[in-house]
Amino acid sequence: MEDLKGKTVRGGLVKVFSQVGNLVLRLGSLVALARLLDPKDFGLVGMVLVITGVLSLFKDFGLPTAAVQSITITEEQKSTLFWVNMLVGGILGFLLLVMAPVLVAFYREPRLFWVTVALACTFPLSAAGGQHYAILQREMRFVAQAVIEILSLLLSTVVAIGMAIEGYGYWALVGSTIVGAVVSTACVWMSTGWFPGPPRKGIGLRPMLRFGGTVTLNGLVVYVAYNLEKVLLGRFWGANVLGLYGRAYQLVNIPTENFNAAIGGVAFASMSRLQEDPKRLTSYFLKGYSLTLGLTLPVTIGCALFADDMIFVLLGSKWQDAAMIFRLLTPTILVFALINPFAWLLISIGLVGRSLKIALVIAPLVILSYIVGLPYGPNGVALAYSSAMILWVLPHIAWCIHGTMVSFSDVLQAAGRPLLSGIVAAILAFAVQFIHGQPLSPFLRLILGGSVLLVSYLGMLLYVMRQKTFYLDLFRLLRGRSSIEEKQSVMG
Repeated sequence: MEDLKGKTVRGGLVKVFSQVGNLVLRLGSLVALARLLDPKDFGLVGMVLVITGVLSLFKDFGLPTAAVQSITITEEQKSTLFWVNMLVGGILGFLLLVMAPVLVAFYREPRLFWVTVALACTFPLSAAGGQHYAILQREMRFVAQAVIEILSLLLSTVVAIGMAIEGYGYWALVGSTIVGAVVSTACVWMSTGWFPGPPRKGIGLRPMLRFGGTVTLNGLVVYVAYNLEKVLLGRFWGANVLGLYGRAYQLVNIPTENFNAAIGGVAFASMSRLQEDPKRLTSYFLKGYSLTLGLTLPVTIGCALFADDMIFVLLGSKWQDAAMIFRLLTPTILVFALINPFAWLLISIGLVGRSLKIALVIAPLVILSYIVGLPYGPNGVALAYSSAMILWVLPHIAWCIHGTMVSFSDVLQAAGRPLLSGIVAAILAFAVQFIHGQPLSPFLRLILGGSVLLVSYLGMLLYVMRQKTFYLDLFRLLRGRSSIEEKQSVMG
């Protein structure tokens, strides 16, 4: 606890930098595979990945999260949780095997059978590393986590590109998924050096199982809500349309997932250690919230303003039909940056029941938007989905903070400066690109607009909004030389 602030900031910045590497690798993989494979290849595998994504929510039953959130955990509890994870992983793998002919019949696509069979093996593989990863997170070994994530992504990307070059088509995407699971699990075992003992009874697991079960149910509801449109588009509009929508959706969600993973894992681990110190917990949450928004906003604005150029440069001309889908989905980047961090707060202080109730309200709202937009194809679905999420932001925040140590004015203060900086930067970038960018190629136009956006945003945020001290202190703490005392607020 003594060096929790230093560990949190250093871990957070390590995760941020690692996620930059993760972002580069994912974008590189997307760019390469988009040119080597066709939209139909992505759509074909995407039909199965939507289902495996649902089952993946059960592979660890929320037990690694419960292990991190728990104030204390014994060796017997860790070992028993490991074997529970393995049992669940084996059951889910078998269940997916059984579902293979069902998916073939539902989508009317016989090639899905062996794709489903191959992906079934990823469940026991991933389950074998769940508790080991939780150990790394609980011990706040964020450097090890970062190295493992980048290594598994790098090797899986190499395999995917190699198989695509050799003409394996959609099997390149399947191979990449399997290799990623193998590498990640092997690395967490080697990094922790921990070997599970035999399972035991009567060791106080019931509260952790209840907590993990609620987290899992919450994740299931949210996942179905945010992915049902892919099932509907695949069923009613076909693999090609799903491929276009899926790549646009993936490209939009890369920054959201990366920044949330970078800051969220660190914030959750730190706040879980501060459950008995509400004042410090609030301070940690607000700093993480401000940092998440500060990193996400320029990406959101860039995607919205430069969608056509980004799709052309990153994916190529054959994906140009995805540009409008991409632009219509970009508001969700900002929406998730605004609402996702509250999950850290609720789960770290044990309010998983409220988190589940919120998810049960979000799900029908989002699903209704898909139904409204489905007759108009992927563009209609994207527009309806983004509109529903924008309308949900304020009610979501109000519900999350009700009765907690965080006030609405705290949230406004943390979010206001990045938002105002983003508005000014967006106006300047749009004006410069509109006046000077028309004769340029898509690549040069993207460089021009992106540069103006980034420079103006940083200038506004660091100097006009006076956030320079906040970010400088983060870097000083990274080097172990913080000049600001623990009792002072960096947010001010």
